[in-house]
Amino acid sequence: MLFAMSRHSSVGMKPTYYEFFAGGGMASIGLGAQWRCLLANDIDPVKAAAYRDNHPGHRFVEGDIAQLTAGDLPGVADLAWASFPCQDLSLAGKGGGLSGARSGVFWSFERLMRGLVEDGRSPRLIAIENVIGLMTSNGGRDLETAAAAVAALGYRVAMFTLDAAHFLPQSRPRLFMIGMRNDVMSPTIASDQRSEREARAVERLMRRLGPAFVDIRPPAPPRRNTDLVDIIDWRAPTHPRAQTETLLGLMAPLHRARVEERRLACKGRGERAVGAVYRRMRTNVSGGRVQRAEVRFDGLAGCLRTPAGGSSRQTLLLIEKGEVRSRLITSREAAALMGLPDGYLLPDRYNDAYKLCGDGVAAPVVRWIAATFIEPILAHGRGRVAA
Repeated sequence: MLFAMSRHSSVGMKPTYYEFFAGGGMASIGLGAQWRCLLANDIDPVKAAAYRDNHPGHRFVEGDIAQLTAGDLPGVADLAWASFPCQDLSLAGKGGGLSGARSGVFWSFERLMRGLVEDGRSPRLIAIENVIGLMTSNGGRDLETAAAAVAALGYRVAMFTLDAAHFLPQSRPRLFMIGMRNDVMSPTIASDQRSEREARAVERLMRRLGPAFVDIRPPAPPRRNTDLVDIIDWRAPTHPRAQTETLLGLMAPLHRARVEERRLACKGRGERAVGAVYRRMRTNVSGGRVQRAEVRFDGLAGCLRTPAGGSSRQTLLLIEKGEVRSRLITSREAAALMGLPDGYLLPDRYNDAYKLCGDGVAAPVVRWIAATFIEPILAHGRGRVAA
């Protein structure tokens, strides 16, 4: 056992939580100082170092979650948060789903929760975050399987999607699953905010889980008050001109026209503009595969991803005084896109910092979910849910 356990409840004190697949501790930042971390865990040594640097008062266990047991988890937590790896569930992955080597670690998390149930210390709430690809992975069966596994532990389950673009200048839609222990009251929050794909996933969950599924839909989030241009460091070095021209040359006519339109508008008005660029493989008119650079000027960065290769690192087009320059997004800009504070200590190496951000959960999204769902549920106390 890693720590001496306490069975005292957190009622009347700060609510408590475990943070699994913790990365750099973005869920902790979102929950805020009004919460108390009982234990955090991640296997990545670089992320572990960042977590310790930025959360020095937290108990952190570095290592494989598969090696943890329920006896290693101290106390009785109000919440267990798990942002488990998405590689086998995302569109960029290989489709292994919950049987994949990376995303399959969900079952190690489920085993820990089952151990807490058997020990009489189950968290009042479980929050799971992942890519929206979980809704369609293996024809939707992976989502059903994960939800059924949580329900089998003695929880009622809710599911919804939320895009970080409501809070930050980054397009980052994610799926959230909230498990509410059966002796915990459910909130009465609902709206009509639901995509067609999400509605189909909810219908499948209703059929699979029956009364164990809670039809909760989040209200409309607040409107974002910042755009990508607002977080840009205009002093950061840019690419040589030839490299920018090569990037522009990879654009299809439509995207090249977008750049020229913005360039002329900025030149005439004396304004600045920022476009976010990803390189992608596309099919050309002859059926072959060709690399293309695609740009967006909607005030949002594309979804940050881990830098497994050059194509997955996001590039910026900076337009100022009629000139177009390019560069990679800086690590500090990536941190801002995740809602991390200016004083957050990032890894020294660029790829390490970018990976930490790309693998994380946006902190303002966690704060909104906590304020909208989790904290009101906890405030109900230990009332009994009607059958």
